[in-house]
Amino acid sequence: MSENLHQRAQQLIAQERVEGLSASDSAWLAAHLQECATCADFAQEISAALRSLRTIPLELPVGLAERTQFRVSLRAQQLRQREPHRRALWIAAGVSWATGVASAPLVWRAFAWLGEHAGVPDLVWEAGFALWWAVPALVAAVVLLAEHEKQAVEAFWSRQRSQ
Repeated sequence: MSENLHQRAQQLIAQERVEGLSASDSAWLAAHLQECATCADFAQEISAALRSLRTIPLELPVGLAERTQFRVSLRAQQLRQREPHRRALWIAAGVSWATGVASAPLVWRAFAWLGEHAGVPDLVWEAGFALWWAVPALVAAVVLLAEHEKQAVEAFWSRQRSQ
C-alpha cells in the first residue's frame, strides 16, 4: 500500500480522538483498518496509551476546591452588591431621557428667545442647545468610565496581593 494512505490513516486516528471525524472519513478509516494490520495495531496502541494516561492519578494541592469555591462565591457576592447600583443608574438614565425628550421643545424655545434677545447668531444658540443635550450624556459617560477604571485597578491590586 501507499505510504500516503498510512499517513492519512494515522492522521485520522489522531483526529478521531481529538476532534471527531466526518462520516466519510470515519467510513474510510474503518475500511482501511480492516485491510491494514499495521494501522489497526497503531490505532490499538493509541487507544491503550490514552487509557493508561486516564488512569494516572493527579495530585492536586490541598484545599484547591475549597479555595475555588470561596473565590467564586466572593465574586458572586461582589456582583450582587454592584447590581442595585446598576439598576438605579439605568432607572435614572431612563427618567432623564424621558424628561429630556418631554422638555426639548420648551428648551428649544427658551434658547431661541435668549438668542433673539441677546442678539447672538442662530448658530450660537443652536450650539448651546446641542451642548445642553450633550453635556449630561458626556458626564454620565465619564462617570461610567471612571467606575470601570476603578474596578480594573482594584482587580489588579487584588491579584497582586494574592500572588
